[in-house]
Amino acid sequence: MNSLSPAIGTSTIRPSTNFYGDHELLLISSVKLIKLSPPLTCRKMRMRVVAQAKSAVVVSNNIDFSDPEWKVKYQREFEARFNIPHITDVFPDAVSYPSTFCLKMRTPVTEDFAQGYPSDEEWHGYINNNDRVLLKTINYSSPTSAGAECIDPDCTWVEQWVHRAGPREKTYFKPEEVKAAIVTCGGLCPGLNDVIRQIVITLEIYGVKQIVGIPFGYRGFLNEELTEMPLSRKVVQNIHLSGGSLLGVSRGGPKVSDIVDSIRERRINMLFVLGGNGTHAGANAIHDECRRRRMQVAVVGVPKTIDNDIMLMDKTFGFDTAVEEAQRAINSAYIEAHSAYHGIGIVKLMGRSSGFIAMHASLASGQIDICLIPEVPFNLHGPHGVLQHLKYLLETKGSAVVCVAEGAGQDFLEKTNAKDASGNAVLGDIGVHIQQQIKKYFKEFGVTTDVKYIDPTYMIRACRANASDGILCTVLGQNAVHGAFAGFSGITVGICNTHYVYFPIPEVIAQSKVVDPNSRMWHRCLTSTGQPDFL
Repeated sequence: MNSLSPAIGTSTIRPSTNFYGDHELLLISSVKLIKLSPPLTCRKMRMRVVAQAKSAVVVSNNIDFSDPEWKVKYQREFEARFNIPHITDVFPDAVSYPSTFCLKMRTPVTEDFAQGYPSDEEWHGYINNNDRVLLKTINYSSPTSAGAECIDPDCTWVEQWVHRAGPREKTYFKPEEVKAAIVTCGGLCPGLNDVIRQIVITLEIYGVKQIVGIPFGYRGFLNEELTEMPLSRKVVQNIHLSGGSLLGVSRGGPKVSDIVDSIRERRINMLFVLGGNGTHAGANAIHDECRRRRMQVAVVGVPKTIDNDIMLMDKTFGFDTAVEEAQRAINSAYIEAHSAYHGIGIVKLMGRSSGFIAMHASLASGQIDICLIPEVPFNLHGPHGVLQHLKYLLETKGSAVVCVAEGAGQDFLEKTNAKDASGNAVLGDIGVHIQQQIKKYFKEFGVTTDVKYIDPTYMIRACRANASDGILCTVLGQNAVHGAFAGFSGITVGICNTHYVYFPIPEVIAQSKVVDPNSRMWHRCLTSTGQPDFL
């Protein structure tokens, strides 16, 4: 979508005390509980003063670390970037109303709801607008520490705070005047129906009566053959028991101006957008266009990417389910390989630019001998290549299992200029390529091999969410509605250090989150597989 290009931004902060000198500190959540750990005595790591792409910190080029006030200036810049947009930015005189969301009394909302739900005493279930959550919890003592994310060469500790998600005591929409719309974009992902369901249920608790689903992504706004789907608790009650999306999905879509025209014509004033980086870029563009036209519309994103590649967040929904379902494919590959003479099993998992699913699935299974991800280059041939190590595994173990992310090793494949509807490059099949190279390699040695290749991608995408993702989807859906009623727009909701927070969309779409090859999690994966460096 040419009009839905990502917004580029940098990242956030706030001040703190360095408690224990040169030791590393682990801050538990956003409270000042600390755990001492001794300095690492691992082999020398490469210097990484500027954080990797997955980091929440993107150092500004104009920071002068010799300036004694640099921390204060950095914090000021960080807080400005992570200030979440609010309706009052455009409408300073916007009227606020007492919240109709209260769990003490379940009295239905009436037309005269100025005092909210009736209650005998004040309800203390609201979030204060000044509540913050700590973005990073490890105080690295040195940039050479594994996974270190530093702002300056001395790895100075600087607190970074982001906005806590949840219901506010004051809202900026009257429920009876709200028309809320939900749209799901991109590919399928476990948990879509769970999020849709919880958005609808929470909207009804606020008292909203007009809730619709936009069918088949952004294209549903303009395609006259596609009509709005009325949604209610009765409609969505059991949809979480099935995979897929009740509303359907699609990639790409019409121009932003045309989408906003449609939003105006439909009298939509709350839009909930479920999708990944590209979809969020579209949501941010819609938010900007609504502001430009002075339309009082709350646009809230819910990050959906099975690859877990959205910045700043612990994880995105669908990821846990994908890792769990991948175990079936890995176990099948292991049994096939273990039961055959010189058996080799290959499993290709999702991960265009990030190898989180492959890494976590390999760790969880304990059956993987080689894990290949996009972030870590490797050679297939040569004395230190993957094929040579496979030969060693067959000689010593008799079988081997390889897990490869779909975006790994693309340099070995013929490049094309083909793009999908979202503008992503169409990838070659690295799994098939590795299978062919293995057969060719061992044939030259006169060694018989039995190579089995499994690609469970579409089986995993179509699954219903597991229990862990079900909880995540439920809370994300609820907090998306709370954010919209609180008057925020151009935001997305996510989980950060186990707490739920609101981020301004440009900060999470600036770049994709990737696996840091110097992180402890990748080191754990290497320890589990026992694989060498393939360069």
